Amino acid sequence: MTDTEISIGQVKRDISELVNRVAFGNERIILTSRGKPKAVIINLIDYDRLKQLSSAAGLSQWQGWLAENRQLVAEITARRQGEPLDTEALWREARRDLEERDDHLFGD
Repeated sequence: MTDTEISIGQVKRDISELVNRVAFGNERIILTSRGKPKAVIINLIDYDRLKQLSSAAGLSQWQGWLAENRQLVAEITARRQGEPLDTEALWREARRDLEERDDHLFGD
């Protein structure tokens, strides 16, 4: 697979040829503007590989977050000696606190 740099101006003139070079010639076209790379034209096989890698990275990141979350839950549960957290009570307390602040700031 070869990489070829092409100016955006040339792309405007030769888009059909460039697409065919990418699709059938196993070439990647790096689009440049003022000599600096801006984008790449790749074939569908490369695009599918990129999507799979991106999906795998996202899944790996999510699995890492989930593992950290489970570890935190285990630590909190251990500190509370197995007693579950009453999340409803926490939400009620947070809402009451916000309402008190609003009353204090804006008067009712």
